[in-house]
Amino acid sequence: MHAAPKIFGIILAGGEGKRLMPLTADRAKPAVPFGGQYRLIDFAISNLINSGLGQLVVLTQYKSHSLDRHISQTWRMSPLLDSYVTSVPAQQRLGKRWFSGSADAILQSLNLINDEKPDIVIVIGADHVYRMDFRQMLDSHIASGARATVAGIRQPLSMANQFGVIDVEPTDPTKIRQFLEKPQDATGLADAPHEVLASMGNYIFDTDALIEAVEADGEQPTSNHDMGGDIIPYFVARGESGVYDMKLNDVPGSTDRDRDYWRDVGTIESFFDAHMDLISTLPIFNLYNTQWPIHAQTLNSPPAKFVRDSVGRIGNAIDSIVSLGSVLSGTHLERSVVGPWTLAGGGSTITDSVLFDHVRVGQGARIHRAILDKNVVLADGATVGVDRERDAHRGFTITDTGITVVGKGIHVDA
Repeated sequence: MHAAPKIFGIILAGGEGKRLMPLTADRAKPAVPFGGQYRLIDFAISNLINSGLGQLVVLTQYKSHSLDRHISQTWRMSPLLDSYVTSVPAQQRLGKRWFSGSADAILQSLNLINDEKPDIVIVIGADHVYRMDFRQMLDSHIASGARATVAGIRQPLSMANQFGVIDVEPTDPTKIRQFLEKPQDATGLADAPHEVLASMGNYIFDTDALIEAVEADGEQPTSNHDMGGDIIPYFVARGESGVYDMKLNDVPGSTDRDRDYWRDVGTIESFFDAHMDLISTLPIFNLYNTQWPIHAQTLNSPPAKFVRDSVGRIGNAIDSIVSLGSVLSGTHLERSVVGPWTLAGGGSTITDSVLFDHVRVGQGARIHRAILDKNVVLADGATVGVDRERDAHRGFTITDTGITVVGKGIHVDA
């Protein structure tokens, strides 16, 4: 009987997240709140924990304080079982420099791998919304004999220029022929000509092969030191790379509606759209799958409460998520996600919006198609997302599709 291989997980969480500004003005992208009570990184860690991994490190760099605090407060594993989730900041082990790319982050953190001496290393990103059973991908990796395996998610051919695209061998769809970075002329899959396989940013490596690859990459002065752009092409050129089609992944409790769900929430538009995916009667992404839970910080908070306001106005909540500790008083809430400890006053209206924690909405205030960061305060009668010209004059971020974003702690006057 062969012993089960020892698996080590690395979560890359050093991204700056410029396209999510101003939500990342004061925090790392993986620490951005999502879905009320979660942080983006909770999806990555939950997937690995649910897949049976117990030794995980999170490589951080950019404005990492809130991310480090969240990991230390939320992800407490049992040392008795030699399990842990720990954040590891850039340590400048190879000189006075920070991480210059995701591959360089691993190169500068090889001491973590050398300490644990795993047989296989799983490397994933920290800021995607999805469910995935990595045990199934691991079995595929071992069975294929590949030294590196890339997880691929099927995306429309028309969106190929937004992703790293995996071109498979015609005679063997488990092997990668080419790895194409945002191609303009991609070819569809043999079994689905209207689709391509996009890289999910999730990889499995034989440990010795990963070490060899990042060390060789570190010696290349022209490299961008990127996992997708440099390390995977290295394995492709050597004929040692495989692909795992996410379509094969069968997560317990998933349905046909949400089985293949995956969102790269790297822009304000995709971040907003991912929230809208949560709130339909039959959600496109189901937070309520108890067989594969997305774990989050346990809040020491009372339940959410809906009450009449001081003049007896009755509020309502339609197609919305309301987090613990929130009190909505005579508020009309529709198609929105409300974070913890939000207070909304009488006669206020919140539609098609995302509110983070500790938001205060004054009486008669109106919010439409907006994202409000933590500690935003709307005075009585104030508006956000109603008058675009006025919002622009006040310095709020407004996307091309009309989503208004108010940064952390801003006070909005009437």
